[in-house]
Amino acid sequence: MLKVSNLRKEFASVVAVDGASLEVKRGELFGLLGPNGAGKTTTIRAVLNIIQPDSGEITFDGKPFTREMWNIIGYLPEERGLYRKSKVINTILYFASLKGISGAQAKPLAYHWLDRFGLKEAGTRKVEELSKGNQQKIQLIASILHKPQLLILDEPFSGLDPVNQILLKDILLELRRQNTAIIFSTHQMDQVEKMCDNICLINRGKPVLSGALVDVKSRYGTNSVRLEFDGDGSFLKSLPNIKRADVYQNYAELELVEIQRTGELLGKLDARLNLRKFEIVEPSLNSIFINVVGGVLEPEQPQLPAASVPVSQPMDPRVRKQLLSVAISFVALAVFLVLGVMKPNFGFLPSVIMLVGGLFSTFKYLQAKGQVDRERRSKLQGGSS
Repeated sequence: MLKVSNLRKEFASVVAVDGASLEVKRGELFGLLGPNGAGKTTTIRAVLNIIQPDSGEITFDGKPFTREMWNIIGYLPEERGLYRKSKVINTILYFASLKGISGAQAKPLAYHWLDRFGLKEAGTRKVEELSKGNQQKIQLIASILHKPQLLILDEPFSGLDPVNQILLKDILLELRRQNTAIIFSTHQMDQVEKMCDNICLINRGKPVLSGALVDVKSRYGTNSVRLEFDGDGSFLKSLPNIKRADVYQNYAELELVEIQRTGELLGKLDARLNLRKFEIVEPSLNSIFINVVGGVLEPEQPQLPAASVPVSQPMDPRVRKQLLSVAISFVALAVFLVLGVMKPNFGFLPSVIMLVGGLFSTFKYLQAKGQVDRERRSKLQGGSS
């Protein structure tokens, strides 16, 4: 269905995508993963021909992208875009018309999906009257109403409560059974783990992990232990034979150096925790994500507080006036010094007077500058509180 080969996109001096390749077949749920700023959305926009890649190849069923293919694609962008003053049903019918579906065809389909999402009575309400989660459902309906062959969803679970996340999961699995190719990008690793056939993990624009989910997990072995317990598990990270530990309130996933030494680990735990569950498991996708991304990301540079960031400011008129006075005083001083040297009868009294005047002007300048700096700091502190 969709094949992307060696995709590259650069913005100014930033390489957003560098050598990304993926293949999505009909009837497949594909997870496109990565930390914030990894290049996922840029990849999606290049696939949809919203932006042009610098190099690489994108084909649908072996053919280059054409405008006619828009009508076989459904897209839910990360940035939501609904007409807030419009009625819900009119919004859905408008998006359907963009896909070439007439109002007569789209209306029964719209009410079918509104009913599926528990919004049957919301058709005549304005979009702005709905909650954020229900607005998300409307945009989802707009992306699937025309029965796309390829469905691309960027953070589809955002804004949905657990009940509606389950509903969306059931609908996506239903669409997959209808032979729809589905790509979705999300930070919710548990959803990917439950639903996806294949994944591609992108970091800093480059694919760092890809393949069938079962194969990806097998690559990371079975050196993981999952615990459920009562007590304080903060000490788990400091135990010997622990390579990595993800510790939560009453749950932990540990990666061991040697899985054969689980008996030794159990002995250390029995004395300090009330264990409710202890099992050797495949590593979760969440732990693999952290392991792969955490191992290659460089720490971010600390940012200065807003009040400490140097900002170019126009010179205050009070400071400018005093600075001009300083300049005039010392220019006059230089002139009088030259006259005093060249004409002995001129004397140096005028130079002494101008020196005193210049020093006084300098004092007034520093006083004015200090006052202006204090006023600006006060404003910055007030704005950040």
